[in-house]
Amino acid sequence: MTALSRKLARELWKLKGQIISIALVVATGIMTVVTMRGSYDSLVDAQQSYYRQTRFADVWAPLKRAPDTLRDRIQTLPGVAAVDTRVTLFATLDLPGLDAPAQARLVSLPEHGRPALNDIRIRSGRYLAPGAASEVLISENFAAARSLRPGDSLRAVINGRARDLDIVGIAISPEHTYAVPPGALYPDDKRYGILWMSRKVLGPAYNMDGAFNEALVALSPDANPQAVLSRINSLLDTYGGLGAYLRKDQPSHQILQSELDSNKVMGTAIPAVFLGVAAFLLNLVLSRLIATQRTEIAVLKAFGYRNREVGLHYLLFAMAAVVVGAVVGAGAGIMLGRAYVNFYGEYFDFPSLGYHLSPLLLAIAILVSVIAAGGGALMAVRRAVALAPAEAMRPEPPARFKPGWLERSGLVRWLPSSGRMVLRNMQRKPVQSLLSSLGVAFSVAILVIGLFMFDGVQFMMDLQFRVIQREDLSASFDEPRTASARHDFQNLAGVTRVEPYRSAPARLISGPLAQETAIQGLEPEGRLRRIVSDTGGVHPVPVEGVVLSAILADKLRVRVGDRLDVQILEGRRRTARIPVAGVVHDFLGVSAYMSREALQRLVGGPELISGAYLSVTNDELGAVKRTMKKLPAVAGVASPGTMLASFQSQLADSLFIAVAFLLGFACVIAVAVIYNGARISLSERGRELASLRVMGFRRREVSVLLLGEQALITLLAIPLGWTLGYGLSFLVTSAMQSDTYRIPFIVSARTYAISAAIIIAAAAASAALVHRRINNLDLISVLKTRE
Repeated sequence: MTALSRKLARELWKLKGQIISIALVVATGIMTVVTMRGSYDSLVDAQQSYYRQTRFADVWAPLKRAPDTLRDRIQTLPGVAAVDTRVTLFATLDLPGLDAPAQARLVSLPEHGRPALNDIRIRSGRYLAPGAASEVLISENFAAARSLRPGDSLRAVINGRARDLDIVGIAISPEHTYAVPPGALYPDDKRYGILWMSRKVLGPAYNMDGAFNEALVALSPDANPQAVLSRINSLLDTYGGLGAYLRKDQPSHQILQSELDSNKVMGTAIPAVFLGVAAFLLNLVLSRLIATQRTEIAVLKAFGYRNREVGLHYLLFAMAAVVVGAVVGAGAGIMLGRAYVNFYGEYFDFPSLGYHLSPLLLAIAILVSVIAAGGGALMAVRRAVALAPAEAMRPEPPARFKPGWLERSGLVRWLPSSGRMVLRNMQRKPVQSLLSSLGVAFSVAILVIGLFMFDGVQFMMDLQFRVIQREDLSASFDEPRTASARHDFQNLAGVTRVEPYRSAPARLISGPLAQETAIQGLEPEGRLRRIVSDTGGVHPVPVEGVVLSAILADKLRVRVGDRLDVQILEGRRRTARIPVAGVVHDFLGVSAYMSREALQRLVGGPELISGAYLSVTNDELGAVKRTMKKLPAVAGVASPGTMLASFQSQLADSLFIAVAFLLGFACVIAVAVIYNGARISLSERGRELASLRVMGFRRREVSVLLLGEQALITLLAIPLGWTLGYGLSFLVTSAMQSDTYRIPFIVSARTYAISAAIIIAAAAASAALVHRRINNLDLISVLKTRE
């Protein structure tokens, strides 16, 4: 072992505390990349593999009814590579333990063979036997939520007739990764599931013998998706087409993709911020740490070591911290990545889901750390080797002191001498003080980014489920019913208010742009369901015209006062040109609202309603649900409470788990940065502090000089970190907007307070460790000039 190698080993052991804290900064930066970006890549790989294996469709085309012979005509359309047709319908389930009726979507399967598109995977049990009239497969999430397994049975009302169905298998499907009930935004597995039946059985039960009501299409690689949609819609209009839509608008895929997109932001932008902050701090800390080795560098030069050898020696010193951090970061990142992916496996019905680390991803993260560490180390060494050995071996001469602008202003006269000394030292090293404060500020900013998510999600949930949805129950019919049905609800014991609504599928057209959605017809004087903006302001239901959510208005490129062509996709399929009466910034879904009366005029025919919002007294709520369970026309009953629980279990849980990782990483960086700053300051000012002790200063007074400066740097960093965090949070929020949900940009006072408290706690813990070292300072050793 060479002399330099022995010296390196001694220095690493002597400074092991600082090396470990630097390694933690490196490890945290690498961990965020490996955990979050690696998890995202693994999820996307699993999704794409699942889609390929099951031949997931590119286009869905629901309609009223068309003969099987129409399939060949769809197949001949330009851009169509494959077609499959099927029968789908909604049924009511009578499930024990539920007051309200449950719903199921029944999907037909070929009597022989497997579906050409949107195949299923059997998780347990077996496939349907040919000719078995009562056999069904059920979705895995529904089976788990209801504790159902092969061999059990359930009772369903199909097209008005009750049937007992035998469960022979449990399956998953790519189009029902998230099984979303009609009118809902998120799954409710206890009250809604997917059932697969033989087409030979389901078709006649729904008057679809020799016919279908949904077509699935796979596009050729060179197809123009919008052109294919237009051709399919034109062909199916005669058969009651409800508007073909692409995969990106398929409800389950849309929710899944929104989750993945959010994960992409969390797994790309945030690790980039972490790695950038870690690189900055690594550069800053190592440059200051090696600058304290000025005398040792001069001695090495005096003994004949060349600049290159000295530079390599200190580069290896820096790399030791990087290597330790890389090993810890990669190992912990892989473990956390597996846990992260396993968590998502509870929500994503992928047949195979595992964490896969990309070597390139790990290499990039380590390379950034190496460059940052090497840059900081070599910068400090270059400054030291530029001096002649005789000059560098002498202690660095004290700075020339003169009154600064603070002292000249007279603002510090009321401070004690120790306070003035702290301010003087910071004023005479403004760049160093600024960079140290900036390092702590980045830690504050990362904490703000993590914590503000809680503020946004909480505000969104409160607004949606306590301000917008004020009903106790919402009831939906299996198909629109006459308006007199509202009186049936009013006659139920405990019902104090009924507000009927009408929902109609429509195609909104603005020039070359079109969007299919359901227009919701509300009561103009309604109190149970209102149009509310993201600020909490109530938008009146217009007498004429349509109110659009801002995201839908942006897609159609319209604003208030513009006119839209609205084509109703049911009944007489009327088209009318109506004004945009309002645009509302909201958080969930893509919405269009009209007054119920205006929508009825647009649809035409007799006055119909799709359901009603009910206000019910607490003591009669259960009885009303049980009564509705017995009404064949009522397809579903929901309450804001159950929707909120579903929302929390889907969005909030997945988001909060990511935020928990983020906060853990941020706390590690905060502690490491502040501790390193205090330790390096002690190394830099050790001779000065020892001199003050010899002159009669007590330990407490000496500690105040050093720790007071660190405290002031931390306090100055907090508002700067709040500002950086506010800006970065806005960028993260902007990147996470989707059709499914938009997290509001809200940073509460609590977030600022918690982030500051964590930083202050980290600073206090670091100060306690450094204070102990000050108390144990060896005055003779520190004051001795190294020869």
